[in-house]
Amino acid sequence: MSGYGQEQFDQLAHAYPVLDVSARFKQVPEDFVVDEQLPFELTGQGEHAWLHVRKRDNNTDWVATKIAEFAGVKKNAVGYAGLKDRFAVTTQWFSVYLPGRDDVDWNALQIEGVEILRTTRHRKKLQRGALKQNRFEIRLRDIRFDSDDDFTQLVARCDRIRQTGVPNYFGQQRFGRDFQNLSEAESLFSRQRKRISKHKRGLLLSAARSWIFNSILSERVDKDTWHSAIKGDVFMLDGRSACFRDDGSEDIGQRIDRGEIHPSGVLWGDGETMAAQDCRAIEAEVVDRFPLFRQGLIDARVEQQRRPLRLMVKDLDCQQVDTDWLLRFSLQAGAYATTVLRELIQLRK
Repeated sequence: MSGYGQEQFDQLAHAYPVLDVSARFKQVPEDFVVDEQLPFELTGQGEHAWLHVRKRDNNTDWVATKIAEFAGVKKNAVGYAGLKDRFAVTTQWFSVYLPGRDDVDWNALQIEGVEILRTTRHRKKLQRGALKQNRFEIRLRDIRFDSDDDFTQLVARCDRIRQTGVPNYFGQQRFGRDFQNLSEAESLFSRQRKRISKHKRGLLLSAARSWIFNSILSERVDKDTWHSAIKGDVFMLDGRSACFRDDGSEDIGQRIDRGEIHPSGVLWGDGETMAAQDCRAIEAEVVDRFPLFRQGLIDARVEQQRRPLRLMVKDLDCQQVDTDWLLRFSLQAGAYATTVLRELIQLRK
């Protein structure tokens, strides 16, 4: 494997100095609670049954498979907005396409660790990424700091993150167990793997472009330009996929400071880059470090896109509870809670 692993991931640049404060992470599933929030109202009518589910210590895709088996439909008839952590307590929505059929007796669905909170109907399938945000409640146990000054710095760090946000890295889980999706992506691009499912292929392509993006973002963090404009930047509107090239407007810096827009980095793929000048040069230099990924993603006809370099952390609340540290915050779809934690505290097992 060509240098993809925990050591390389840990070397991604930090936006803020690492504090001498540590805590234990994910000791039990209840330490990591996620509540998925939709961006629209459900109509109560339509050919798709929607299930609001709370799951504990369960894989999202596995739960979707069990729902499909129970409803007597194919797996692709079941939709969900995104994968949620297995070792956690999460609430999320699933949709099931049931054209011309009455509702299934969902009360009879028995999956260990899964509870159906609500059922309704809607006109459309739940698509990937169709989220307003995810609300997190995270308990970090046995917090350790050497002095009151360390604790004061931790509180100040929470305040800083509320104002400025954190680098919008893809989390470690994006790359599979032991980062295997990256080595398998290399095999795919070098034609060593001939047969692969569409789902698996998507995971490998995603892992490759996410690794490139993280490397670009790390360069911008190292230069302290992940939350400020450089020449040729492409900006994204907060919480939206819309983006625009730097047009030299005098208020760009003010809009960034207000959190209305963010500098973006390329999600590499086929197509002409929107970036120019300094931004383009940085992205080109980093992309060239990964020639197999660079050409493989183009050959796979993955469409080039953009992703914001900065992640704003909404409604961040930090509290000490005895020897624990309790965090509550909301993140936009596609963002990772661990990217917030790595700028706050050192995690122990």
